[in-house]
Amino acid sequence: MLWNLSIPAERYWQAFLDTFMMVGVSGLVAFLAGIPLAVLLIVTAPNGFWESPRINRVVGGVVNGFRATPFIVLLVALIPFTRLLAGTTIGVWAAIVPLAISATPFFARIAEVSLREVDGGLIEAAQAMGCKKWDIVRHVYLPEALPGIIGGFTITLVALISSSAMAGAVGAGGLGDLAIRYGYQRFDTQVMVIVIAVLIALVTVVQFAGDRYVHWLRAR
Repeated sequence: MLWNLSIPAERYWQAFLDTFMMVGVSGLVAFLAGIPLAVLLIVTAPNGFWESPRINRVVGGVVNGFRATPFIVLLVALIPFTRLLAGTTIGVWAAIVPLAISATPFFARIAEVSLREVDGGLIEAAQAMGCKKWDIVRHVYLPEALPGIIGGFTITLVALISSSAMAGAVGAGGLGDLAIRYGYQRFDTQVMVIVIAVLIALVTVVQFAGDRYVHWLRAR
């Protein structure tokens, strides 16, 4: 019952809002930056219409480097950059910086896979009709790959929820911080159970909404 909570309900609500803010803002940054990165990887790849092996290797190497770095390591390594950008190394906005940087290459690779699966015949047909390269990206690549991109973005959001909880270990705020400070350090099992339940519910809602939207896109 509400009156039996070991810490005020308002603190759970604030932690939820902090997590929602971290995941929402960093997810938006990852979406806006990840799609151009994925397009760049596709069009500069061998047989791409802006084929450039050097650019493809450099961009691919940077993306792979960030993807291969564990989030907790990246979180610590980016502290100077986070302080420069956010003015602090603790709190919600400080956590958004490494979260966005970690999620962007992750989402870019997923989006790249979806773009690569677009039927090559459609690309050739668009080129035969005299479509400009940018028009091919806008009107062929992105619309055809959209269900896969949205599905990949859903996976990215779920990963961000997990990472945001991990960021609580360095005072980022949110549900992870609540679980560590009150559940782990004070041995309060009730807090841990509630936080885990909320995180599971949040992941379930995000996954369900993403799956439904993908289904709607494919049924159009």
